[in-house]
Amino acid sequence: MGEAVLPRLTVIGTGYLGATHAVCMASLGYDVVGLDVDERKIKKLQSGEVPFFEPGLPELLAKTMESGRLRFTTSVEEAAAHGDIHFVCVGTPQQPGSDACDLSYVDATIRGLAPHLTRRCLVVGKSTVPVGTAARLAELLRELSPAGDEVELAWNPEFLREGFAVDDTLRPDRLVFGVASEWAREQLAAAFQPILELGTPTVVTDLPTAELVKVAANSFLATKISYINAMAEICEATGADVRDLAKALAYDDRIGGRFLQPGLGFGGGCLPKDIRAFAHRAEEIGVGQAVSFLREVDAINRRRRSRTIDLVRELLGGQLDGKRVACLGAAFKPNSDDIRDAPALDVARTMHGLGANVRVYDPAALDNARRAYPELRYGTSAMDVAQDADVVVLLTEWAEFREIQPSALAQVVKHTRIVDGRHALDAEEWRAAGWEYRALGCP
Repeated sequence: MGEAVLPRLTVIGTGYLGATHAVCMASLGYDVVGLDVDERKIKKLQSGEVPFFEPGLPELLAKTMESGRLRFTTSVEEAAAHGDIHFVCVGTPQQPGSDACDLSYVDATIRGLAPHLTRRCLVVGKSTVPVGTAARLAELLRELSPAGDEVELAWNPEFLREGFAVDDTLRPDRLVFGVASEWAREQLAAAFQPILELGTPTVVTDLPTAELVKVAANSFLATKISYINAMAEICEATGADVRDLAKALAYDDRIGGRFLQPGLGFGGGCLPKDIRAFAHRAEEIGVGQAVSFLREVDAINRRRRSRTIDLVRELLGGQLDGKRVACLGAAFKPNSDDIRDAPALDVARTMHGLGANVRVYDPAALDNARRAYPELRYGTSAMDVAQDADVVVLLTEWAEFREIQPSALAQVVKHTRIVDGRHALDAEEWRAAGWEYRALGCP
């Protein structure tokens, strides 16, 4: 395929998903324009700065900007004129005061773009939306676009893991094309040609199925995490060890060990809001009972946070008030600076509210944490926040926390007590070094 016939791409929304998609597609040789209404974000990207933490992305941004294949703009007109294929990558957060998905950004994007679409083109949704959204947006595009029926809509869900987003974009485990015509399928195939050439499995399907894939996948993963955490509650009541239980289950290849990691549970901008929105949408369309178990998955997950605080309280002889607590971690997972619905910060804030003297350290998420929760105190390293601590609580399983030497940490704390909220440490090693070690689901 010659350089000249590659479709020209626009990516609308330059948050986590959009910026990654724009940079990666440009790195594959496409001519890409990234569009956002947020001038601050666009200025940052234009100056070669990624506005969030993602390993490997800053280097790729610099390379693609230099190549001239990537530029960023706040002009809808410029983006509409450029693109043969427009990827919609805007956020779909949880509505305040409801479990429903907030579609205002997606709707505003379509309403803003459509009047400028004057020739045949494909609009491709990548955002996670409630099933049925695509059909409504396709209708809206036809109504509002000067090109009318020449403008088609397709759905191509994203499956990015924070911390591995570049690899997940360039070498995905599968591509899903939700299309309403053969032409739309051909356009998507052209847009992902280098990835398809790697032999990437591709599922070509209808719009509603494509909308469901992402939320069904996230619901399954959330269920698996909450399942092993429910087993941890059983282990606590019976004196069993959830780590050994998880290990024994993982050898069954029908179950597998991935996401069977007991601990503080899931957070972030996807799993919690996706399972809530899924359950909400299922109720709206009259099949709420089919996914009512997701409410319990959510409840088990939330319970992990209070159970972790109970463990800290037990170690401190029943009293948090006035105690010095070192919290290792703020991001919802390692290799990310994302603090949305972060279990780590939830636990830190609750302990602070109960009168504990809490200090938090995280390798990447401190700026975001400070902005969101200025009432907490922060430190410059694990050793710094652990100074004179009555208890250390590991809340995000960063590699640098896993590698801490128990003897080195013992030098700075007041009491050698640790709660491992992520089952990230070697319990025997810590106990042998004189630490009181506690973790959920372990005797």
